[in-house]
Amino acid sequence: MASNIDVSVPDARSEFKLVSILDTDFYKFTMQQAVFEYYPTAQAVYRFVHRDKDRQFPKACIEKFKISLNSFAEVQLKQDERVWLQDKCNYFKPNYLDYLQSYRFKPEQITVNFIPSSNDPAMGSVEIEARGLWLETILWDTPLMARLSEIYFRYADQDWDYTGQEEQAMHKAMCLFDARCTFCDLGTRRRRSLLAHDLVLSGIIKAQDTHEWKDGFLGTGNVYYAMRYNLKPIGTIAHEWFMGIAAICNYKDATVTALDLWSKLYGESFSVTPTDTFSTEVFYREFDSMRANQWKALRQDSGNPKAFAPRAKQMYEERGIDHTQKGIIYGDALDDVNKVKALHDQC
Repeated sequence: MASNIDVSVPDARSEFKLVSILDTDFYKFTMQQAVFEYYPTAQAVYRFVHRDKDRQFPKACIEKFKISLNSFAEVQLKQDERVWLQDKCNYFKPNYLDYLQSYRFKPEQITVNFIPSSNDPAMGSVEIEARGLWLETILWDTPLMARLSEIYFRYADQDWDYTGQEEQAMHKAMCLFDARCTFCDLGTRRRRSLLAHDLVLSGIIKAQDTHEWKDGFLGTGNVYYAMRYNLKPIGTIAHEWFMGIAAICNYKDATVTALDLWSKLYGESFSVTPTDTFSTEVFYREFDSMRANQWKALRQDSGNPKAFAPRAKQMYEERGIDHTQKGIIYGDALDDVNKVKALHDQC
């Protein structure tokens, strides 16, 4: 774990470079393999949407962000990383790993535009777009969002340091273990820095090592840290899989096509699905008894989390399925331990 660090300075001298191609969300690779398998020639466009409309970026941050993009071209899958993927993730086929090892980021696929504010031209919003083969552009969004967040917290919001971050993470994890809540880390794209991410994971793992209950921490969505700390890589399928198939095929059959192609490739290995790509009620209309039996869990990612479990229970009961044998993964704004506990108790 991280040690002997200066907790008072947020990475003041470190460069903005991707430490590994694995420093991303695990489901980017499972989805890339699916695209490799089914839609290798499809074109795609990814656009950044900043949900916090009241928060602006300094122009200097965006300029640093632009400059940092060229370093992505230097990153590639290393041989020891491939060996680890082969050993820990046997659902990745050899021909896909061959492709991944040959993969290189293409910075020319990215366009970045700073839109100055009418009140202050040194502040404004940013437009980011990745355009190219879906097979290639699919790996851009997580490291780009992480890079933008890290630069923002280096140069714009500096009212923070690393003091107590590991201890705070350890305390939160202990509270969740006490309540017998299971959870995983999915913090890559919104982290303040690589080191901050490391400290949080360090705190969680120390809590797990200390606590009597050892089954609470399921793993991390970050593949780099999964390899580094011998954790289980966590993640299955994202909204973009459904959206891409809808654009390629048709929206009417997008949900069932996305689910069935995924099941054909992975079986039950990653049978956790979001429900809200085109709204949860639309999803449930397509999620018939056969598919509801096949898929092990649902992911709540928007809307009222308290209303999700009762509605999911009703959906399973309507199909004659025992809801107690199914799971729900909550992943929307869970920044309060008490909120997590309340959802756990409800389920």
